[in-house]
Amino acid sequence: MTAPSYTKSIDVKASASTAFDAVTRGVAHWWTRPDQPLNNIGDRAKFTFPPGVSYWTFELTSTDQPTHVEWTCVDALHIHEGQPKEIETEWLNTKVLWQITEQEGGSRIEMRHQGLTPDLLCYDVCEAGWDMFFLGSLKQYLDTGQGKPHQG
Repeated sequence: MTAPSYTKSIDVKASASTAFDAVTRGVAHWWTRPDQPLNNIGDRAKFTFPPGVSYWTFELTSTDQPTHVEWTCVDALHIHEGQPKEIETEWLNTKVLWQITEQEGGSRIEMRHQGLTPDLLCYDVCEAGWDMFFLGSLKQYLDTGQGKPHQG
């Protein structure tokens, strides 16, 4: 039996359309600054964590505005001190799935990082990172207009 992938959800005050924009064109406001936005299917964006060592490149592989967004990791280099070299590419070919549902007073966003499972070397640090950026920064950005993206 395969371990479950990282899956969490948040309720936000923003509309589904605003949430959709945040996980496509607005990622720099709550995660880290990409080298370009994810506007159209096939677009690729490299998300680097300053000082410029670790990065992940995602391709926008599916959308159904404003309810669904899918990113697929097409390149990865996760440097984590003291970990085996295998950690560097563990995200390669994983998918980040965003399901957005309009609800009374805002919307609900479910995020599933398909392939980010507890058996990966990076799971603990990656879970903590997604919790900080998804549960914390994205929610804050959509509720108040001000997130806490990574600062280099």
